[in-house]
Amino acid sequence: MRIAIWTVTRGAVASALKIKEKNPEADVYSLKKFSIKDSIEMDDFTGALNSNFENYDVHIFIMATGIVVRKIANLLKSKDVDPAVLVVDEGMRFVISLLSGHLGGANDFARVLNEQLGLVPIITTSSDVTGKIAVDTLSQKLDSDLKSLEAAKKVTALIVDGKNVELQLPENICAENPEGVVIVSNREKIETVQIFPRNLVIGLGSRRGILKEQIYEFLIETLKKHNLSYKSIKHFATVDLKADEIGMIELAKDLKKELKIVSRDEILKVENMFEGSDFVKKEIGVRAVSEPCAYLSSSKDGKFIEMKAKKDGMTISIYEERFIYEKR
Repeated sequence: MRIAIWTVTRGAVASALKIKEKNPEADVYSLKKFSIKDSIEMDDFTGALNSNFENYDVHIFIMATGIVVRKIANLLKSKDVDPAVLVVDEGMRFVISLLSGHLGGANDFARVLNEQLGLVPIITTSSDVTGKIAVDTLSQKLDSDLKSLEAAKKVTALIVDGKNVELQLPENICAENPEGVVIVSNREKIETVQIFPRNLVIGLGSRRGILKEQIYEFLIETLKKHNLSYKSIKHFATVDLKADEIGMIELAKDLKKELKIVSRDEILKVENMFEGSDFVKKEIGVRAVSEPCAYLSSSKDGKFIEMKAKKDGMTISIYEERFIYEKR
């Protein structure tokens, strides 16, 4: 988790170091005149914040809430991508979860600061105040992705209002994800929302120079073939020889997914599990790429949905990990 702590006074710097002591990975930003050994100097607070806002998962501001609201207003995009924003008073008494309380994790981090330093967490989201779980929080706890933030908002409103909302876990979730749901209800209008588990590992193989647009088109084509959503992609994986393949790197970056690199030494240990090619073996030293890369970078607790799709010098394998909440 990438954490930035922002200060504009000498006292705030001292308070920031107390937070950093408990969270060593955090970066402390301070004005030049107040900088100390463990802080990042800045000439201009606004400029530094604008340049680094998207580079962190959590922003902690030790200053007045009004300043923070004005400074971040133009930097916000939407609740599914905005980082967590918290405000701490210089006296280290309170921590306010200001933005992205659920999806960004600001509420949870406010509780962490309460445990670490005794700060009183100020949390105002209705579901938390009433002790009820919001759909976006449920999605986060399941390490999943939402189909629609608007639908999630509507269903959460029903939960907060005390209405009956069912969490459907069909029997066949033990074996595979449902492709249809039958809802029995006398309500004419029923709010529904879909959560996408991130449990698809995509193994990639390609000849040199394949563009990201080509890989993306083939990826979507392969996912549609199996009625799968790209939102459920956990990460991509490829062989070490392709670690510098620009098309793969850019695709993973655009989709905000990690591209994991698997060594040929690792593949050699399992290559007999997969159908391989003598030509590929001669060229790179292993008989297969996409399938073993998907398998080796996964939890190894699941199954292949697509062993190896081929098109125009590209190969794609899809390994579906057992969803953490599925019954065995």
